[in-house]
Amino acid sequence: MTLPLRCHRDVRIGFIRPAAAIVALSILSACSAPTLQAPSPSVPLAAAFANAGPAAPAAAALDAAWWEGFGDPTLAALVKEALAANQDVAIAMQRVGQARAGAAAQASRLWPTVGVQASASRSESGLPEPVKQGLPDTRVLRAGVDVAWEIDLAGGVRAARDAAQADAAAAAAGVHGARLLVASEVGRQYFVLRSAEERLRIVQALAAAQRQTAVHVESRLREGQASAFDLDRARAEADALDAQVPALRMLVGTTQTKLAVLLGRNPSAPVVEADKAFAWPAARALAAGQPSDLLRRRPDLVVAEARVGAEALRSAEARAQWWPKLFLSALVGRQDLKLNALDLAPVHFSNVALAFAAPIFNAGRIDAGIGAQSARAEEALLSWQKAVLVAVQEVEDSLLVRAQEAERTAALALTAGHRRRSLQRAESLQREGQVDLLVLLDVQRSVLASELALSESRLQQALADVQLYKALGGGLPRVTQARAETTPLAARTLK
Repeated sequence: MTLPLRCHRDVRIGFIRPAAAIVALSILSACSAPTLQAPSPSVPLAAAFANAGPAAPAAAALDAAWWEGFGDPTLAALVKEALAANQDVAIAMQRVGQARAGAAAQASRLWPTVGVQASASRSESGLPEPVKQGLPDTRVLRAGVDVAWEIDLAGGVRAARDAAQADAAAAAAGVHGARLLVASEVGRQYFVLRSAEERLRIVQALAAAQRQTAVHVESRLREGQASAFDLDRARAEADALDAQVPALRMLVGTTQTKLAVLLGRNPSAPVVEADKAFAWPAARALAAGQPSDLLRRRPDLVVAEARVGAEALRSAEARAQWWPKLFLSALVGRQDLKLNALDLAPVHFSNVALAFAAPIFNAGRIDAGIGAQSARAEEALLSWQKAVLVAVQEVEDSLLVRAQEAERTAALALTAGHRRRSLQRAESLQREGQVDLLVLLDVQRSVLASELALSESRLQQALADVQLYKALGGGLPRVTQARAETTPLAARTLK
């Protein structure tokens, strides 16, 4: 129901008192509004990561440019270029603009809407003058200022404003999340590329060595010291290695195109030149910190927490629909009127109305909206709690893989060294006719297997480092700042 109250110019002072009472009432309702509570993980977090191991004295802390810790200028240049040109980062930044515009639109609802009206009308009947005395010709010029204001008694509009601000904070953290994903993916693809190039060189080198072995066997065949079976076996081993080359070249090419897309370049042009002098980065001691640090450091957790706050605020907005609403409207202006040939002096006019509306019966529509929004708020909270557990799991897994892969790499390096030395001896003995060709080929296969396994292990170790940086949040300092911007939001909810 609505109760309009109209005040004209001569009773304008009488309107001040009810307006002041309305403003005071809105202030009191804001002071009594509840505040948000920071969400808590569904299970208590440990004081330290189980797979972190003892902290090294020289363990490095995460920094913003974590990719520079690999000591590879090419990788650092690629990541820098990707962060500046990647489309996913640019899309995330546009979402920030959209969210901030939405927050500004919601905040504008707390203020009166002011507009200007102007009209001009003319009416001529063409009737005789005696008739026009009762039905005069008119000309009206009218201009005024129109003011409309919804007074937020229950705090629903302020809750919508704060929810939109939480969405903007989530979008800002999403930019850091996109940057972290792009940087980690560039690092991952770069190391995959270098590993493919290294394995390609290993296979081609060993294939060339086996071709030389086949030439040597062919020479011995002509001298009657070897059989055709030996020659076919030597050539078959070389052909088998040649068959691995196309797959490795294909991996190099597809990785180049993936890097090009990440950098916003044309995929038809190569991004990185082959580097025969590439050396795998040495493992660094890294301070993983505490699991609770992830809540402030990982962009996805910052985004999820902001969404929890936004949905809780929208729940408050939904509950506010049960409260009464007050609407204030006013129109003041000036009017110039002419009746027939009589010009009336310009006059001022005003029209002020106060409307009151409260729900009585709506067949459960408001309660249904409250229930649906409460379910969305609970869903956001559960999603945040799950994201926290997944984040801890990713760090624990990355720490475990990193440690175990380091041991595997060390063992494979020793194995590869021993087998390379055994190959040198086998080649020397085979040239002297002291060992059979099959023995040499077996040794060559073992060397190939060791070299490829070592290259794969080094790749996995580098990827584990990249994954660990990603799981820890990458050390981007502005993510913590973005989360700090949401802290006052919880403190001033519905204020």
